[in-house]
Amino acid sequence: MDERAGAEMKTTTDKYKYITTAELRQHNTPADLWISIQGKVYDVTQWLQHHPGGDLPLLSLAGQDVTDAFVAYHPPAAWPMLDRFYVAHLSDFHVSDVSREYRRLVADFSKGGLFHRKGHSASASLLLMAVLLATIVYGVLYTQSPAAHAACAMLMGIVWIQSGFLGHDSGHYNVMAQRCPGLNRAMQVLAGNCVTGISIGWWKRNHNVHHIACNSLDYDPDLQHIPLFAVSSKFFKSLTSVYYERRMVFDKFAWFFVSYQHWSFYPVMCVARVNLFAQSIALLLSKTHVPNRWQEVLGVVFFWIWYPLLVSCLPSWSERVAFVLISFAVTGIQHVQFCLNHFSTEVYVGPPKGNDWFEKQTMGTLNISCPPWMDWFHGGLQFQVEHHLFPRLPRCNLRLISPLVKELCKKHRLPYSSYSFLEANKRTIATLRTAALQARDLANPVPKNLVWEAVNTHG
Repeated sequence: MDERAGAEMKTTTDKYKYITTAELRQHNTPADLWISIQGKVYDVTQWLQHHPGGDLPLLSLAGQDVTDAFVAYHPPAAWPMLDRFYVAHLSDFHVSDVSREYRRLVADFSKGGLFHRKGHSASASLLLMAVLLATIVYGVLYTQSPAAHAACAMLMGIVWIQSGFLGHDSGHYNVMAQRCPGLNRAMQVLAGNCVTGISIGWWKRNHNVHHIACNSLDYDPDLQHIPLFAVSSKFFKSLTSVYYERRMVFDKFAWFFVSYQHWSFYPVMCVARVNLFAQSIALLLSKTHVPNRWQEVLGVVFFWIWYPLLVSCLPSWSERVAFVLISFAVTGIQHVQFCLNHFSTEVYVGPPKGNDWFEKQTMGTLNISCPPWMDWFHGGLQFQVEHHLFPRLPRCNLRLISPLVKELCKKHRLPYSSYSFLEANKRTIATLRTAALQARDLANPVPKNLVWEAVNTHG
């Protein structure tokens, strides 16, 4: 511990040392990073590069109380590991009523075994993917019908969607029945990198930040789509992306695309997979620390061998192009689903705060209401509020806890947004349309609520 840190501490008992929240906030840099959990202060500077969730979540919440985020992301087995980082107690430690009840829910779910009750969704998804891939290979190699080839392209899109759901789940918890991290990792690389060409390492790095900084315009990469899209007129000020470490310049090209984004949204979603390919390759070729980089690279390389080879087996260039476009377009359904959960909800500028975890997660997420028999279509994304609050909870249990989350939100007068798939699409387009109209006339005042503006704008 350095002299400055020692000087700011004061001994109030023979057993503990105490610092204030104001003093904790001073330790918020990569070279000096402290956090607080349950009133205890930890120096995690040396742990930053070894954190399994990446360095960005810790950097985003540096110098703050992170109890709710820690509880959400870590099983009970992680708590004993904190002792080696302990430096002090927080003298003005305070827990809000909503956080206290949220943590009680996490404890109740843990005691009830819900975090370990995974069902058979992973096995079913892997089996379905294997059957569909075999059907695709047979259809491409042994049939001459263009209609059959087009059907195979659609099946390929379905395979990628199922792989996306599976990769999403495996990034949050061990989806395999056996408690074997190695098996979970092998499944991630196989179903993700090898089958879809998307790096699971890139996805985890991106997605963890998204969860921590949900709907922060300058911290959450899932909202940073300049020059193509802007969900808020705040992007017109050329915000700086903390994730990408660059300025998101709102120039004439961005102005043009954003001005028509409510028309271009669905066409872009049909080819949005190209962006994921590019992001994966960019990370793997960068100097950024990527755990097990060689596995990631080999998996992506394998995809770029088998997929072009399969497409090349089609009899003509027109069918090859059609196969690629159809498979991408079908997968675009999933890209739309990702956007529906966040584009039309509340946004903010600035770093996330650890002391309003529950509030930020509920305000920045939106559920898709559907009957149980449609759960397969949404892959757990339909319970986005529940998923953001309890990311380690297997998707098969999200519907079970939904009434409890809704009740807690109602009790504390927090939003619990849930709309049909059609209505969620309408709200997303309305948000994009309002921002587009604002882009066409930058002299307009910044709207306080883009959805409200969209509903009340005519012409």
